[in-house]
Amino acid sequence: MSRVVVVGSFNVDHVWATAVLPRPGETLSGRYSTGPGGKGFNQAIASVRAGAGTTFVCAIGDDPGAQVARSLAAADGIDLRALRSDEPTGTAGIYVDGEGRNSIVIGPGANGALSPAHVDGQADAFERAGVVLAQLESPPDAITAALRSGRDHAAIAMLNPAPANAPTTRELLALADIITPNETEFAGLVARHVGERIDGDAITALDQPHLHALCRELMPAGTIVVTLGASGCFVSHAGDALRGDGKAFYRLAAEHVHAVDTTGAGDAFNGALAAALSGAPDAAFVGHLRFASRYAALSTERQGAALAMPRREEVVARFGA
Repeated sequence: MSRVVVVGSFNVDHVWATAVLPRPGETLSGRYSTGPGGKGFNQAIASVRAGAGTTFVCAIGDDPGAQVARSLAAADGIDLRALRSDEPTGTAGIYVDGEGRNSIVIGPGANGALSPAHVDGQADAFERAGVVLAQLESPPDAITAALRSGRDHAAIAMLNPAPANAPTTRELLALADIITPNETEFAGLVARHVGERIDGDAITALDQPHLHALCRELMPAGTIVVTLGASGCFVSHAGDALRGDGKAFYRLAAEHVHAVDTTGAGDAFNGALAAALSGAPDAAFVGHLRFASRYAALSTERQGAALAMPRREEVVARFGA
């Protein structure tokens, strides 16, 4: 059975739930919790709980946060390939308001130590991979090595270009078969690499042919999935690679749920999409997207990030197969 290899970050999340997000200089009372996170780990947990054998390649410290990473990976059956760093394990400070919106500050710590050499040293994992999934909370050269290794081993190379302020190059994007930006990330990529200024909040209202044209200029080959939160997602394929779909671009609506915390929704979507693709790479892409959308929607009905990821059977029970 093909597997998913996730290359990326592990953080210890410190979360404050408040009625409204704090303004500059404002002090609010709220409810505190802590738990595991980081885009890489969130996506690895989502992948394995969505049904895929999963390897997670990362860097962690020699501290209690690292012990959390090891124990949780073992509990979910994740094959953890962790580089030990002298830096502390990464951390994130997260504020979540009463509508489930969030603001996040990240301290990279050990995540900044992830190296191409460590990534390249996991060749046996890449050889068995159907999908390689990476994000941008780790050093760009390590992410480049991950995507290149995925390509070299005939896996689907998938890049979640997040966070929005992370550096990207045309060369990095070209190494990916699929990229999955949200509205803000997509607007940043278009401004940086296409030269057109668009408001991320306005992307949902853009007409589909225009959005498709921007996608194709940004990434001439491959597939772009622009995630739009409660508005679903927009898909743009290269004309000669529709991934089993009947058209080059389309919108897919989101599932209706009662969201209480959207912190890990994008990571849930990415991990579930990678898992679905690894299990049936030749099936129509829209079916994989629908599963990922349902998986992400269900994750928002729970507080937290990594530990809020549902299991495949819960998604099927809620929305059907």
